[in-house]
Amino acid sequence: MAKVPVQFTLNGEEKAEFVDSGATLLKVVRDKLGDTSPKSGCNQGTCGACSVLVDGELRLSCLTLAETCEGAHIVTTGGLAKDGVLHPLQRAFMDEFAAQCGFCTPGMIMAAKALLDRTPDPSRDEVVEALSGNICRCTGYEPIIRAVLTAARANSQNAA
Repeated sequence: MAKVPVQFTLNGEEKAEFVDSGATLLKVVRDKLGDTSPKSGCNQGTCGACSVLVDGELRLSCLTLAETCEGAHIVTTGGLAKDGVLHPLQRAFMDEFAAQCGFCTPGMIMAAKALLDRTPDPSRDEVVEALSGNICRCTGYEPIIRAVLTAARANSQNAA
C-alpha cells in the first residue's frame, strides 16, 4: 500500500507522518501517534465514540481519511486538560456521574465541546440534538445531558 505524507496539529503539537493511503484518522491517531482517547467503536460512523474536532468541526475519525487532514488542527479528549487541570466538560462528566463504562465518554465530550464552542448557553433540546450522533448503552443519557448543561453554566459563570 502506498504511503502518503500528512502533517497536522494534534492537541497543540505538530505531527508529520507517512500514513497508508486510505488510513483513517482514527487509526493514525491511535496506532501511530498513541492517543487512545478516541475510541474504536463501530468503525461505521454510527456510534460517535471516535469523535474528534478537526478545525473546530465535529468529525467521526473512523470515517475521516487521515490524508484529508493535511494542515488541520485536530483536538481529542486527550488534549482538553491543560497543565493537569481538567476541562470544564471533563470535570462536569465526573461530577454528574455521566460516565459508567466510559466507552462513549470521549465522543460525548467532543460532541458537547463542539456544541458549547458555537452555542455557549444551549437549551436542553440543543444538547440532546448535539449528542444525537453518539450512542451510550449505560447511562440513559440523563447524566450526560446534565453534565453538558453544568459545564455550560460553569463556563458562563467563569466568563462573567
